[in-house]
Formats: sequence, structure tokens, C-alpha cells
Amino acid sequence: MDTLIIAEVGANHNRDWDTAINHIDVAVEAGCDAVKFQTYTGDTLYAKGTPNFAGYSNINKLMNDIALPRDWQPKLKEYCDSVGIEFMSTPFDEAAIKELVAIGVKRLKIAGFEATDPRFVEVCASTGLPIIMSCGIGFDFKYWGKYIEIFEKYNNHVTLLHCNNAYPTPMEDVYLNTMPTLGHKKGVNQFGFSDHTMSTLTPALAVSMGATVIEKHFTLDRTMEGPDHPFAMEPDQLIEMVKLVREAELVRGYKEGFTDSEIKFKPGMRSVVTKRDLKAGELLTANNITTKRPCFDHTVPSMDYYDIIGYPVESDIDADTPIDVKDIPLYYEPTDHVPGS
Repeated sequence: MDTLIIAEVGANHNRDWDTAINHIDVAVEAGCDAVKFQTYTGDTLYAKGTPNFAGYSNINKLMNDIALPRDWQPKLKEYCDSVGIEFMSTPFDEAAIKELVAIGVKRLKIAGFEATDPRFVEVCASTGLPIIMSCGIGFDFKYWGKYIEIFEKYNNHVTLLHCNNAYPTPMEDVYLNTMPTLGHKKGVNQFGFSDHTMSTLTPALAVSMGATVIEKHFTLDRTMEGPDHPFAMEPDQLIEMVKLVREAELVRGYKEGFTDSEIKFKPGMRSVVTKRDLKAGELLTANNITTKRPCFDHTVPSMDYYDIIGYPVESDIDADTPIDVKDIPLYYEPTDHVPGS
């Protein structure tokens, strides 16, 4: 399955239309599948008079100052459609959910902080749309039964993202080995990684471990003013990250037997070879056979060396010659180790 790469703009549009469009263009150029904004207001996200939080003295005002203008959403989606990338936005209030459904988004993303609120999760799930949910700060699977009931009620396709909600996340706090466990939870269809590290590599590592959705914040310039810019990737890093993810897609998987690229190198394997001239009817022993390269479809592979000890050959064979399977037809049946069998 191809990885869905979501390029997260967040608030990095800085409430400037051209900046928002430039972010979309960068995501397209990088090869991302979706570009995601966030839909909120300070008044619906935080209670009035919330005290100092994350270093901000007036979080309500800050969120209002950086919020995506709601009337941009239909136009941003239209632009995304025109350039071939999926438009997404994370909703943070009921009105936002309705607005996004109305403009035809394909899925809804539930942020890590909001994932700990079953009430809000149900409002999102009630749309019937596929749900991508970050399992970040404070999320506890001992309550997973509540979520199963919600998602089964509305028949949602569910993707859970491993997540750490520190911005940025130190590498030692990623704990990526816990990510695949998300895919074993009842009611979960896919799992992935919402990455807040400064690394271009961690998403590819997640993909190599089975992640099918990657989410990563990006910006046009990390030095721009705004709370989301400092921990976001710049365009060249986003390009590199996508490249690494696509390479990780290529190397993962499971296969038995030869790969297409190995076929021409099959002769580099070993087969059973005579140490000296053999006469027809002579028994094969450790004294008259050894193993050497090459190995062909018609020769006895070295894997079967011990299996043919004590068998007579049907015809004369010169010294230092790979033994052909036709030389011992009555006594030897090629095993599944024989190249091409």
C-alpha cells in the first residue's frame, strides 16, 4: 500500500493568502499526497481566561490571531483540486466539522490533544468519514473500548497515528517500536506516524515498520514569525523526507525465492563439482566431489551436497565439472534449493 504523506501547514500560512498557496505548491513539488491546515478559533478551542500556556500570556488571542480564515477553505480546496493534491484540515470545533464536510473533504483528522476527548471524537465520527486520529499526549488505551463503540456506530475507516505532542519531539522520546501495536487494536484499519521531530529520516523508519500514513509539519521558512514555524521542515527538507519515505516503500515487504534483479547472478551460487574423473556407476563420496561456483538450473546445487553422497552417477564425468542432474536421474530429485525450480 502506498503511503499517504500529509504535509501539515498548521498556522504557517500566517493568514496570508499567497503564503498559504505557496505552501500548497511546495507540498505538490515535494510529492506529498495531501496538504493539511487547521480550523479553529481561540474562543472555541480554549476557555475564556485560560492562564499562561506554552509561554503565551493570552492563548485565546494568539489562536484567533493565527487562525485560518474560514472563508478561505472552499477556495483552498478548489486550488488543491486544480493542482492534484488532497485538501485537508483538522477541525477543532463542531462548526469546523460541518464546514469541512460541506466542502467535500475525503477524511477528517483528529489532533493528538483532541483524541483524549471521546465526545469530540464522536462528533467527528458521526460524519461517517474516514478518521485519522493521533494517539499522542495523554492517550490511554485502557479507554479504547469507548472509541471502538463510537467508530463501530458510525462505521468509520480508522487510522491511528503514533504521536508525541512535544514540539519539537526529541529523538529519544519517539519510541517508534510502539507504533506497530496500534495496528493490532480492534477496529483499526491502518496505522501511521505523526512526526514532530526535526528529522527527515524518522518518517521513513516508520514506513519501513509498516506505517501507511505520515504527517509532518512544514514551512516556507523556519525563521518566519509564528508559533508553528520553528519546529517545521523547510521545503528542501520536505523533499528529502518524501524521497526517503518512497525509498522505504520500495525496500519493505516480504518475498521468497529470487528477485528479478538477482536472476542474472544465479551462476554465482555453488554447485556440486567432481574432484577427479568419475566413471559411470561410481558412487559419489566426499573424496570425489566438492562444491564450487557456478550453479545453473541443470546442475546439482551445493545445498544438496550431503543428500547425494552414496548415489552412483549414470555416465562418465570429467574432473572439475559441475554434476548435471541428469547424471543421477534415478536417485536424485532436485529440492526447492535448485535455482529456477
